[in-house]
Amino acid sequence: MKSSARLRAIFGGSVGNLVEWYDWYAYSAFSLYFARSFFPPANQTIQLLNAAAVFAVGFFMRPLGGWLMGHYADRHGRRAALTASVLLMCGGSLLIAVTPSYATIGIAAPALLVLARLLQGLSVGGEYGASATYLSEMAGQRHRGFWSSFQYVTLIMGQLLALAVLLVLQRQLPEDALRAWGWRIPFVIGACCAVVAIWLRRSLEESAEFTALQQERKAKAGATQAASSHGTATLRALAAHPRAVLTVVGLTAGGTVAFYTFTTYAQKYLVNTAGFTAQQATLINAVTLLGYMLLQPLVGALSDVIGRRPVLMAFGVVGTLGTIPLFRALETVQTVPAAIGLLMLALTAVSGYTAINAVVKAELFPTAIRALGVGFPYAVTVSLFGGTAEYVALWFKSIGHEGWFYWYVTGCIAMSLIVYATMNESSRSGMMGE
Repeated sequence: MKSSARLRAIFGGSVGNLVEWYDWYAYSAFSLYFARSFFPPANQTIQLLNAAAVFAVGFFMRPLGGWLMGHYADRHGRRAALTASVLLMCGGSLLIAVTPSYATIGIAAPALLVLARLLQGLSVGGEYGASATYLSEMAGQRHRGFWSSFQYVTLIMGQLLALAVLLVLQRQLPEDALRAWGWRIPFVIGACCAVVAIWLRRSLEESAEFTALQQERKAKAGATQAASSHGTATLRALAAHPRAVLTVVGLTAGGTVAFYTFTTYAQKYLVNTAGFTAQQATLINAVTLLGYMLLQPLVGALSDVIGRRPVLMAFGVVGTLGTIPLFRALETVQTVPAAIGLLMLALTAVSGYTAINAVVKAELFPTAIRALGVGFPYAVTVSLFGGTAEYVALWFKSIGHEGWFYWYVTGCIAMSLIVYATMNESSRSGMMGE
């Protein structure tokens, strides 16, 4: 493939990923302002809990999205699945933006909010497997780690953009206006951006590996029969690759706990435990996320030189040995620069997982079930471990044993380290062609 075509494919796949994650994080960023619009009159804590419960519903739709969209991508193509996933996200964001308040339509308001998050959960669940597969297949063998790392570049960028929109609206609108109608603006922005992403993705080239697979299916059994029986992405097909599936689960568990701990939960930890103001915590979070985003391609490129396994091992060892000392240091940190430095140390280590986890998983499966193999076990693991990390942390703090959470994170990373130590070097698996 020509370099220009490869760059267009990487850009098109990455931009859609950015839009998806912007929409996903916009819900969390603006829930403080829209919670009272969708739920019955109550104190703010109850309304925020209701909003958080709906957020969790979307999170636990991700495995279904990973299954459905992975099946679709392996049957109808990566490009088709990428377009479908961003279309679902566009629909979900638009629905949130236009749904009338509880005061206007009653119980239908939270019902429509739940429907919107179901659509977004399906979308994000399907996006990971489809985009990880597409970026890995389009990247080429020599620089596969580097190019596939842009999946997390755009994921983090989506989070930063949602935060940036929040900061701009906070400065430009009075709080009453932001609570009354201003919170709808980020969802309108997300829906409009999704339309652009749909247009970009419809013009993407299909990956050469999937095209070759389709030609092989047609040659063997004819297009109709092949589509229904040969190479169909099913759980039975996944069962033929138990080691690969378990490897995805094992290498994801520790990485996703670390990711959500030091990105999403870190902001609350800085306020509740370290004693920073909400504004200081937001600044620390934004600066460290920016640095973290810029690290991803560097770590991805490093894996192209030394291999995926050593990079994963570095994360596992540093995470296992360093998590508890780092948390102890964060408990007593006094200044914003010091807090930024400590969190950047943590996120530098976590980059050993996030920068290359997509390509490692893609390299474990054959083309016929790659999107499903990457997306489904990953989504299940993230829902069980990543989606619950913040709840576990707050629960330990509520019972007076916050330090137990430090051990929990350490234990999860240590379990993944065992997987990293025993797995084969995925870049030499031979599952992915040039």
